[in-house]
Amino acid sequence: MTKGMRIGKGTALIIVFLSLFLVVATGEAQERRKIAKDEAKKSQNGAGFGLNASRGPIDITSDTVEYDQKQNSITFKGNVIAKQEDTTLYASTMVVHQDPETKKLKTIVATGNVKIVQLERRATGQRATFNQEENKIILDGEAVVREGENVVRGERVIYYTNEERSIVEGGKGSRVTTTITPSKKE
Repeated sequence: MTKGMRIGKGTALIIVFLSLFLVVATGEAQERRKIAKDEAKKSQNGAGFGLNASRGPIDITSDTVEYDQKQNSITFKGNVIAKQEDTTLYASTMVVHQDPETKKLKTIVATGNVKIVQLERRATGQRATFNQEENKIILDGEAVVREGENVVRGERVIYYTNEERSIVEGGKGSRVTTTITPSKKE
């Protein structure tokens, strides 16, 4: 009889530990799903692969800053670094144009060795224009966009943020080149 009780207590103990493990594992799985959902939402909001007035503050450092009240523009010159959440833009010069009445961001034009970095995505070119009203980004001048090992090159890349659609154009006498690396099976 005591032998049967020991097995019963041992079995009960195993069941308690198993139940506790399942509760913790289920909680962790729910937390992982919530984090993944939040990350997906963030990436959708940040899908523009650029700076966006609706996403949060843009921190900018440069050698000089000039504000032109008549033109409603702010010009940042020299080693410009603009950072917003997970996106960083590097350029020689960046001009921010504001709407004269609302003072909201209208366009950002970055020129001179432009590089945009967002997580695993990298884009380079000679000029980048972010149009807030049209939700469009244009990368001009030997434009190259990389995501992981995938690469697309052209003279101009136009990215429509709302549609998550892009067009790559070749220049005069040149064509668009694309390298797609298949994902490795695990």
